[in-house]
Amino acid sequence: MKDRIKVVAFDADDTLWENQTYFDEAETRFCGIMSAYGDQRHVREELFGTEMKNMASLGYGVMAFTLSMIETALRLSGDTIPASGIHEIYSIGRELLGNPATPYPGVEETLGTIAGTRPYKLIVITKGNTTDQENKLERSGLKKYFSHIEIVPDKTEKVYREIVDALGIKAGEFLMVGNSFKSDIAPVLEIGGYGVHIPAKSTWQHEVTEEFDHPHLSRAGDFSELTGII
Repeated sequence: MKDRIKVVAFDADDTLWENQTYFDEAETRFCGIMSAYGDQRHVREELFGTEMKNMASLGYGVMAFTLSMIETALRLSGDTIPASGIHEIYSIGRELLGNPATPYPGVEETLGTIAGTRPYKLIVITKGNTTDQENKLERSGLKKYFSHIEIVPDKTEKVYREIVDALGIKAGEFLMVGNSFKSDIAPVLEIGGYGVHIPAKSTWQHEVTEEFDHPHLSRAGDFSELTGII
């Protein structure tokens, strides 16, 4: 594999830095605000349903999450939730935009080692709001390691094929590193690429999927293990 790969792509959220735990905490706060309108399990289920319904029009990220929280709050309260409640929900979303995007331990050192010892082109492929993702990459201090940034509405076989074609390489010369088996790994394996799966400690319900073994798949428990894989 090492001699075939020309481009190594990295997911951003929950691969380079922690992200989902902030959304989990925000969801818990939202359930607290909505406690008068349903128990935590019911509120979480309603919010997730709203997010899935809105996926096609709002996509991923903080803005989509915030609008889905507000929509859910209005529906569950029968449009009676006070303005102060809506303001509190908006504040939860606003705070998410300031997440620190601090790289996981070993990430920067590993990227530096890979960039300095192997002739790979390193890029980022991530989902979410363009401005939010670009700002997080700047805050992380990792932007200098990547020659190209792709912020896409979703990660599908079609999207990965388009990226590979635009890079002027074959699928077998492409490696994706990420925490989501559903978004980062499975579609890349399906088009003939390689994947390194590094699970995060928390996974969004939408990203949970059945995993499988594959000749082009490697697994790592820690980002620093990449140096021994690629």
